[in-house]
Formats: sequence, structure tokens, C-alpha cells
Amino acid sequence: MHRQPVFPDMTSADRGQLDLFRSIPGPIAARDAQDLMAWPFFSLAKSRRTAPIDFRMGATWISVEAVPEHGMATIWDADILIWAASQLVEARDAARPTSRLMATTPHEILTYIGRGTGRDNYDRLKAALDRLQSTTVATSIRQQHQRRRHRFSWINEWKERLDPAGRPRGIKLILPDWFYAGVLDRSLVLTIDRAYFGLTGGLERWLYRIVRKHGGRQSGGWSFDFAHLHLKSGVLSPLKRFAFELRGIVRRQPLPGYTLSIERAFGRERLTFVPLPIDSFDAAMRRLRLRDEGARP
Repeated sequence: MHRQPVFPDMTSADRGQLDLFRSIPGPIAARDAQDLMAWPFFSLAKSRRTAPIDFRMGATWISVEAVPEHGMATIWDADILIWAASQLVEARDAARPTSRLMATTPHEILTYIGRGTGRDNYDRLKAALDRLQSTTVATSIRQQHQRRRHRFSWINEWKERLDPAGRPRGIKLILPDWFYAGVLDRSLVLTIDRAYFGLTGGLERWLYRIVRKHGGRQSGGWSFDFAHLHLKSGVLSPLKRFAFELRGIVRRQPLPGYTLSIERAFGRERLTFVPLPIDSFDAAMRRLRLRDEGARP
């Protein structure tokens, strides 16, 4: 089914019931929704993907569909959702009202997620918003009644405001209930390393999120069978190619905060990840830098 992105004026009765949340400027901690970290919701490819994700594991099922015009939302597009989650958690912790209707600027999103602010970057941001809006998701996750189908888009709708010269000045967007409720649940959000935004490969980005979700700060680390990881990634490539790329990531060791290794037993490979020890002095200096940056006019 082909579905065009929606850019209406936000004046309907439904939208009128939503208070406007204005984004918080300055550096804030990056937070990610655990459901999005643990399950295959996004394309990991830089090329356009239109093939759906149809995932089943036990009682958990996920269906993700894209339209040919825009393709499926990617793991790079999900940076916008990390920005939104970070904003909402920061406001909640400061006892500020939150809302699914958010107002911000393209510049603020782009600088937060480590992108440039040139015209090409603004165009890529709009393309990402289109993919998030046109990708549809149905899942059993966080549904009390497993037989009930909850279908949503990552962004219900978004609207751009331009200056007289046609330059982007502001953005309003509406988040879906499913995502918003998960973000405001304290047990369903994790802080991630800001270095995540510097990871360039789709697979290594996905791997960091699943490692952060399952490994946390456990001193003994965690491990996964390669075949299990392949299933959870939702990628279209065969297991052989997936394993080849995984071994390359282990050789490069790009994931911030973790050491990766491979264990081989009975003809099978397992990925093991262990958190790096935290340097207390380095952590203190990082907090001071964030405080100083936040104090600058």
C-alpha cells in the first residue's frame, strides 16, 4: 500500500488536545528506548530497503513495512528518535511537562546527533523524517492482549516552518503513543554513549545498541550465538555474510565502552562482549565538560 507523508496544519481536535513541548537547548545525556535497542525495527542498510521485516521469536512478533517512494526507516533515521527520547527523559526528570507534540529546529536535532548543518544535511534530515513517518510498524511488544494488533508510524506527522527565503526555521512533529509511553517508563530507557553517533556502519550501530541493552555494566559481560544475532538483526544478507561482517567488527573494536571477542565451540561461533573499566577521573572530567558547555551563553 502506497502512503504519502502527511504535512497538514496541526489544528484538528485530536492534535488540539496535545500541549506543545519545546525542546531543551544545550547538551543533555543521550537516551535510547530499550525496545528499539533489543529488536529489529530498522533497516541497517544505507541503500533503500522496501522488503518488510517479519520477525517472530516466541510470543514476540514484529512487522515493519515501507513504501517504495521513501523506503524503510534506517538505524541512522532512528537518531531522531534518540534525540526525542533524550529530550523527554530530561524534561521528565526535571519535573517538566512532556508531550507527544514536539517543537524544535533542524539545527538543534542535527547538532545533537553529530551531523553537519549544511543544506545537504537539512535535506537528509527531511528525508529521514519522511521515512520515519511513512514506515509502519505492528508489534506484540508491550501489548497486554497478544492478539490485538497495534500499528503505528515512528512519527505520526511532521510539519516544517520556513523563513521568507525558504530556509528551514522550525519543525513540529507528533510521536506515536507506543514510543512515547515506552520512553516515559523509567525501566525502559537506557543512557548511551554519545560516541554512538560517530559509528558509521549500520551493523556496528545495531550491535552497540544490543550490547548496551543486554550487557549493560555487568562485569562478566554477555554473549550471543552468531545465528541468534543474525535472526535478531532483521538483515536481508545470509548468515555467512553476516558472520563475515561481525568478525570484521570484532577486529576493529569500534564499540564505545565494550571489548568484543569471539568464542568457538562445537562448530559454532559466539560473540562475547565485556564492558571496559570506567576511569573515574575521565568520567569526572566528562561531567565537568558537559556542565561547562551547558553554562555557555
